[in-house]
Amino acid sequence: MTEYIIEARNVHKSYLTGEVDVPALRGVDLLVERGQMVSIMGPSGCGKTTLLNCLAGLDDIDDGEIIIDGERLHELPDYKRSDLRAVKMGFIFQFFNLLDVLNAIENVEMPMLVAGMSGRDAGERAEAALEQVGLADRMTHRPAELSGGQQQRVAIARALANDPAIVWADEPTGNLDTEMSAEIMDLLVELNERKQQSFVIVTHDPSVSDRSHAVVNMRDGSIVSDAQVMNPSAISGDA
Repeated sequence: MTEYIIEARNVHKSYLTGEVDVPALRGVDLLVERGQMVSIMGPSGCGKTTLLNCLAGLDDIDDGEIIIDGERLHELPDYKRSDLRAVKMGFIFQFFNLLDVLNAIENVEMPMLVAGMSGRDAGERAEAALEQVGLADRMTHRPAELSGGQQQRVAIARALANDPAIVWADEPTGNLDTEMSAEIMDLLVELNERKQQSFVIVTHDPSVSDRSHAVVNMRDGSIVSDAQVMNPSAISGDA
């Protein structure tokens, strides 16, 4: 087992726009230690989400290498990449992406059922995950019956139900007010400390990045700086 759970080395990625190749990532190098919470910041269009999608194996890269928990990601066939995501990764997004017709526990169960898990096992894991995020009394509520913060907690439970080693989060507080954002970050920091999962968070919000172990700043497809910050548990989540 290596010290780093995520390694990106000289990663390049371009998109074809008309007849022009537009560089999105320009030789990115990044190392994330096991159990570390890392925020990626930068202006819109700088490559933050592209980097996250490439690290997670959702997008292909043009050059370089990405190693996830010892696996060279882009040497794997698509089905093995999908398996790796299902077993070792969880995803949290700005928009909660919950199915309105399902209640909280059914929304958390759904990815596990699609991956072939038995209904009994999926139900047990979903229930445990919702208890972890403080929604034991809201399991049978549908999204319309939940606040924005509660909906994001359901989305976090869905991401964590498989006990992933890595959680990818793209603007996880971007659709929440200041108070709800602080509550969600309190929860993510607590989960990171208790379960030692690695978090990679794309954000524009300094109140999110201030509570990470390290902050990576991007501009024009490149990492322009990275810095360690203080232990996020020592930083209050109060607005």
